[in-house]
Parts: sequence; C-alpha cells; structure tokens
Amino acid sequence: MAPTDTTTARTPSAPDELPQGTLSEDTQSMGERITLGVFIAVPFIALLAAVPVAWMGGYLSWLDVVLAVVFYAISGHGITVGFHRHFTHRAFKANRGTKVGLAVAGSMAIEGPVIRWVADHRRHHKFADKDGDPHSPWRYGDTIPALLKGMFFAHMGWMFDVEQTDQRKFAPDLIKDDDIRRVSKLFPLWVALSLLLPPIIGGLATWSWHGALTAFFWATLVRVGLLHHVTWSINSICHAIGERPFESRDKSGNVWWLALLSMGESWHNLHHADPTCARHGVLKGQIDSSARIIWAFERLGWAWDVRWPSAERIEAKKVDDYGGESTLIAP
Repeated sequence: MAPTDTTTARTPSAPDELPQGTLSEDTQSMGERITLGVFIAVPFIALLAAVPVAWMGGYLSWLDVVLAVVFYAISGHGITVGFHRHFTHRAFKANRGTKVGLAVAGSMAIEGPVIRWVADHRRHHKFADKDGDPHSPWRYGDTIPALLKGMFFAHMGWMFDVEQTDQRKFAPDLIKDDDIRRVSKLFPLWVALSLLLPPIIGGLATWSWHGALTAFFWATLVRVGLLHHVTWSINSICHAIGERPFESRDKSGNVWWLALLSMGESWHNLHHADPTCARHGVLKGQIDSSARIIWAFERLGWAWDVRWPSAERIEAKKVDDYGGESTLIAP
C-alpha cells in the first residue's frame, strides 16, 4: 500500500486567510516591483559579464563550476519537478519530506513563493494563449513587431503587472496545506540561503575571500540569471516557435536546444497536450532529466501514483501527419 499523501493535509484553522507577507497581496506594491527589478537585473548583468570574466583568467575555478552546476540542478529541478509537475499539475504524489524538500528547492530558484508560482501557472494553462493568460507572447497580435513585443512581455514583463493572480481561486489546495503555507511564508529565508550558501562553501573550501567572491559570482549570480532566463524562455520562446507534434489548444512548441538546460521542460507541446503527464519528452531522443528524477523518487518509495504516459495515449494525441517514435519510461 502506498504511503499517505500529505500534499493537502494539515488544514489550517482559517483556510480562507493567506499568511502575511509575500503571499498576501492580490496587487503588487512599488517596493515589490523595485525588488523584483533588482533580482532580475543584477543576475542578468552577471550573466552578460560571465564570458569576459572567464576570459580574463583567475576568476573561475573548478569549485565554482561544481557549485554552479549543483545549485542549478537543485533549484532548477525544484521548479520543474516540484513547483511544476508536482504542485501545479499533480503528476505524482509524494511523501511529506519530498514535498517540503521540493518546495524549498524550488524557492531557491528565486522565482517567487511556491503558492504564487503555482497560481500563475495554473491560470496560464486555463487561458493558454488566450485572454486571461498572464504571459502569452501572442497578446499583442501575430505580426512580427507585435510578436517581438509579446515575447518580451511573456519572458519577464508580465511579472511587473500590478494585478496579481488570485491565489485563493487558483491554488486553494496549497493554501490549505500548512507545510506549503509555511514554506511560502519563509520565502525570504530560502532566497537568502540560495544567495549565501555558494560563497560560504566557496570561502570555507578555499579559506579565502577570493574563493567566496568567485563562488558568489558564478554559483549565485550567474546561476540564478541563467536559470531565470531558461525558465522564462518556456513562456516566451516555447509559445512562439518549435515543433508541434501533438494536438493542443494553444501554440506551445518543442524547442530541442533548451531541453538540457530546462531539464526537459522545453518539450512543451506534449505538456500542453497532456498537462498532468509526469514525462514531457516522450519521443525518441528527447532528454527529460525531471522525469528521471521522478522515476528515481518512485523507485525509492518517495513518490507514487506517477502519471506516466502510455503508448496508446501518446499515439492518440499525435497530429495526423506526424511520425516520430515514442520512447516511454516504464512505471
């Protein structure tokens, strides 16, 4: 028998009330918008400076590379496996430790508290590429100038919208979960850990300020900047271009060159054709590290009731004139 799912357990005494702080506002304050701008701009500047800094020599070590890759993988899969496939779409059930761990790991991506992130994404799926979608690149039209403007909005402009998604409407299950409410309320703590752990580890490992500084540049700023823009590219690029082998009600497409960095999220067409599927890359050769992690969780007993795709379901969703060979992970 599978363990009890704890995702929606522990109902608070006042489920209609959101905790104070980062969760509570339905509108975005000027202070929040300024803070958001800083957290977008500074990592982006570091990302732009990464190549010349590496070229100068003496400012990139193997320790920096390892820290950047490890923190990218942890926070990135926290988003893809946790925020997206588990909390938003219920592609699998998880025990309490896995659930909380995924919520914390996703929060360290610094893309917002889990409840807000989930509410935005569920709203996106309800109105995908139509009126009501918080970040469709087609919102201004389908001419080239309109699409370019829309892609910028879908990539990051939408986050500055004063009106926020109604979390009570789109994420009531998470609001009722004490564990997730607590993780969301502690979002500033997870941000601080995400920013400070790499330089602390780098400084202690090298016993130098130089090691701390380079770790902060590469494993904090560059890592956060790259992860942000890869994640946001799913909203912008993957809804504007890409192959569409499966029937969907929107313009979601597969963009192969984003697959590795996005941990399988850029196989976006299948995701919109079958949102609760635990695997997005279902065709031959499609890399999906997030699905592999869910598979490992299932083997360890940390996850169950995983919604793996079946060959029949995948074939039924293909467009009539598309070939391609399916390759599925066995449950």
